[in-house]
Amino acid sequence: MTVTLRVVLDQLVAETSRDLAEASASLAQALVDTAPRGCDVAAIVPAPGLPDAAGVTGLVDETRLPMRRRELAASWQLGVVAGVGKGLIHSPTALAPLVRHDRVNETHQIVVSLWDLRAWETPDELPTAEVLAARALLKRVSKHADAVVVPTHAMAERLNEVAKTKFASKVRVVGGAPAAGLRVPSDAVGRLRALDLPSTFVAVSGGAAPSDALADAFAAVAAASYDGPVVVLDVPEGEEPAVAELASAAGIPESRVHARGSLDRWDRAAVLSHADAYVTACARTDWPWRAVDALAVGVPIVAVDTPVHREVLADAAALAPADQLGPVLSDALGAGAERLRVLAGDRAKGFQWEACADRVWALHAEL
Repeated sequence: MTVTLRVVLDQLVAETSRDLAEASASLAQALVDTAPRGCDVAAIVPAPGLPDAAGVTGLVDETRLPMRRRELAASWQLGVVAGVGKGLIHSPTALAPLVRHDRVNETHQIVVSLWDLRAWETPDELPTAEVLAARALLKRVSKHADAVVVPTHAMAERLNEVAKTKFASKVRVVGGAPAAGLRVPSDAVGRLRALDLPSTFVAVSGGAAPSDALADAFAAVAAASYDGPVVVLDVPEGEEPAVAELASAAGIPESRVHARGSLDRWDRAAVLSHADAYVTACARTDWPWRAVDALAVGVPIVAVDTPVHREVLADAAALAPADQLGPVLSDALGAGAERLRVLAGDRAKGFQWEACADRVWALHAEL
């Protein structure tokens, strides 16, 4: 008898986050590639169904629901999950068909994933509706999910601190990885030119981070006496003036700041590969997507010292309190650069979606 694991791939139909979409596709493909004997993988998707360019091959079936993603999300948050059916269900995000069920007698499992706790840690950075939806969804997760996957032990601890309900018995730690196949493209120089970026610079984790974290990163660049260009990644459309203001407040002229939005994996790899260093001062417990990308392309990383960065980056990054990042960045741009590049490359080998998929299969077998 074949056991089918169905994966919720709403992000591949209607993307709300490039990182979540890439993670969903990468994990789904890894689950297909590592499926144990007698197991296969199918998809659950909103209308109009998976596009031809979804990037996942080997799926045995597709449960195409009649609603588009927005309506589907609203329906599932209310517990209306008609058409989904029973079985083993894994969601690479927090959106899942969460309803009361009998895992033992109905062989029905529901596992969800949480990649950040922004609605609790920095709610002022999000629209009120998004905060309320995230908190309501977490209540359904606490009641009906058989397991909750988080990417770090630090997030597992933080989840129990911010949530009203204790999740200890349900939480499992399965880390993430760079987007499948992420590597420096052969046309990296051309991509930089197309993005109107200089050939060398310091890259900074940008618009997805809280404004105080971005201010700390700019302060570190200024304190390091770095007088070259600064490229700010993941800046939401329309936020460029605010980024320029933060840079100016730190003493970095607007002419040196290049704010860019969400880039695809190849543009990100091209940009990061040409960075003299990557700086992040974000202290939230989010999975550090961009820092892991930086590991993959061997960039010297300077990061604020947090439990997440200690766990994920370990000694492959130069860690320091926010107010001491400047001297650390100065070293990373000079004498410490080559050591950090080597350590980053070594650390990157520990982040592979195939290993994540093996742990997901083991989790469903355990349940």
